[in-house]
Amino acid sequence: MRIAYFRVSTGDQSIEAQRHAMGGTFDKEFSDQGVSGGVLAADRPGFAKLLEQVRKGDTLCVYAVDRLGRDALDVQGTVRKLIDSGVTVDIHGLGQIGRGVGEIILAVLAQVADMERHKIRERTEAGRAAARAALEATGKTHRGKDSLGRPKAQDAAAVVSWRREKGASIRQTAQHFGLSDATVKRYCAATA
Repeated sequence: MRIAYFRVSTGDQSIEAQRHAMGGTFDKEFSDQGVSGGVLAADRPGFAKLLEQVRKGDTLCVYAVDRLGRDALDVQGTVRKLIDSGVTVDIHGLGQIGRGVGEIILAVLAQVADMERHKIRERTEAGRAAARAALEATGKTHRGKDSLGRPKAQDAAAVVSWRREKGASIRQTAQHFGLSDATVKRYCAATA
């Protein structure tokens, strides 16, 4: 059985792009969307389900090593476990990963993915530090925002006040202000 696994960690990535690049059809597909490659493979919902269902003789197709994860030891251990259980691991552009040379290539690529994860973390921290410094110095972040977090969709006090005045439910309030139910609940909890 041919099985595909897709993982994207951000909203601007698409599993469709990975599916298209790998071509062909698959008997089963598993995916994790919005999940960092830093999360161990077995701890991701989609990959955990894949591990439950994959069987000896199956071929697992993945677009790239970093889609399996960005923790070098976890990637290597996961692939070794799959190979030991009789599953063929096929990485787009590399081919089937086997014992010996295949494992060496995988180890190098997994280390690169791990290194990229650390570089991403460093760049993110540097960006946050620059934003904090600019906010403290000018009242705006280095990108011109008023705060470090996501902007407030509405004024929380106004939303809570309107809800009380109207005797409205969470859902009615959310619809009136164009918010999610969770946001209205958070606003209500913060002002309680």
